Amino acid sequence: MCIALKYGIWNVTEPEASAVNALVSGGYGPLAAMILASRGIRDVRQAHSYLDCAGQLPDPFLMKDMDLAAGRVGLAMARGEKIAVFGDYDVDGITATCLLTHMLRRFGADCVSYIPGRLEEGYGLNPLALHALAEQGVSLIVTVDCGITAVEEAQLCKELGMDLVITDHHECKDTLPDAVAVVDPHRPDGGYPHKNLSGVGVAFKLAAALCGSQEEVLAEYADMVCLGTVADVMPLQGENRVFVTRGLASLQHTKRPGIAALMEETGCTPDSVSSSTIGFMLAPRINAAGRMGQIDLAVELFLTQDPRRAVQVARALCELNRQRQAVESDIYQQAISMLPVGQPPEAIVLADESWHQGVVGIVASRIAEEFSCPAFLICLDGDHGKASSRSHGGFNLFASLTTLSPLLESYGGHELAAGFTISRNNIPEFRRQICALAAGFYSDDTPRTQLDVDCAIPAELLTIPNVESLNVLEPCGNGCPKPVLMMKNLTIERIQQVGSGRHMRLR
Repeated sequence: MCIALKYGIWNVTEPEASAVNALVSGGYGPLAAMILASRGIRDVRQAHSYLDCAGQLPDPFLMKDMDLAAGRVGLAMARGEKIAVFGDYDVDGITATCLLTHMLRRFGADCVSYIPGRLEEGYGLNPLALHALAEQGVSLIVTVDCGITAVEEAQLCKELGMDLVITDHHECKDTLPDAVAVVDPHRPDGGYPHKNLSGVGVAFKLAAALCGSQEEVLAEYADMVCLGTVADVMPLQGENRVFVTRGLASLQHTKRPGIAALMEETGCTPDSVSSSTIGFMLAPRINAAGRMGQIDLAVELFLTQDPRRAVQVARALCELNRQRQAVESDIYQQAISMLPVGQPPEAIVLADESWHQGVVGIVASRIAEEFSCPAFLICLDGDHGKASSRSHGGFNLFASLTTLSPLLESYGGHELAAGFTISRNNIPEFRRQICALAAGFYSDDTPRTQLDVDCAIPAELLTIPNVESLNVLEPCGNGCPKPVLMMKNLTIERIQQVGSGRHMRLR
């Protein structure tokens, strides 16, 4: 049997013996000690810091403009003004919206939530939404998980007589929106110690600033903060480890009927919930609401107190996810058929009129992984297109889109995932230039697929106690990945496909 290796390079780290011995002496199991040492941890103190799940959370007011944001929201509550929490249609944005909306209402605020329709309005603040909120009598808009690039929309808020408070976690551009407050840990003039908060993490900080107690807010909303942090693939280090650890514990005995119903519907038992089950079971179903144009279902999942309605919503989300999977499969097949024969380009840029805007991001991620290059899928509508893109191998999407911004109508996002709008006429030139940037980034003589292996281990270390000791690394995810171990000089005697061909069992 011929086996094609997925990874062209295996980066195997050699842990320092002195570090391993120090960690074992400090109480860590041999396997855990080798993995920690391979990741640069040299002693027990560093290990405790790296794995700390109960550390002290930094003061919310260390974040630039947090005092202005909390002050304006507090004033609105005291005056009885109508407040709108304006969010995003992914898990991070939904949880951020529900957290802040629920808390403000508990405090007696006149508060509505607004998440734009992905297909009708697109991402973030937009004129249609702002006019609608102004007509409802809203005098203060608080964004969560969006708004950092909304310069024109901020000006429209002023013209409509509404104040704007922005909380976001995306990368900043050179010009910030003119708002009452702009709260974002990525602000270059900010001094917050943890840059990699999720959108719901920043919303949590605002809620804590208003409440006066981070512990009180975390006790009530740890499950939401955990879901958004994991779903948005934030590094599970520092403050985020606290959020996720507390959230996983909260999910084991959740008091939200909607979350309990979704866990039951997906077969996610309380004792098995982990960052992996969130990423692969819960998050895709919550995301399906935004992708398939029924965002209200996801909001209702978090806010309903009716157990029977919760079951109905959970089942509806699971059905939407099945529909999403079918649409995704169709777009993937179409996209693959459009690729040139032979060696794939340095970057893949494809466009079509029939593609579903809510699903192309998943397909772009799948194609980027399969062909080891950044992928850009554009949904065409008349003379314009909306694109979703995914990176590969460290190619910085946000920086690249900034470089090519003269070709774009708007853009935003992260290093690894971004979106933009573009004129149909500019797509060929964009394709040419992004391929040139990718060609300059990748080295011709270096394989683009690399597997990072924590360490090579002898077979005698594979005992049940040693494997169980790896639980000390949990929660695992981005920034604290699941261990990858290697044993040398083994020969494959037998290969068996399992799970309908999706997995392999080796002897």
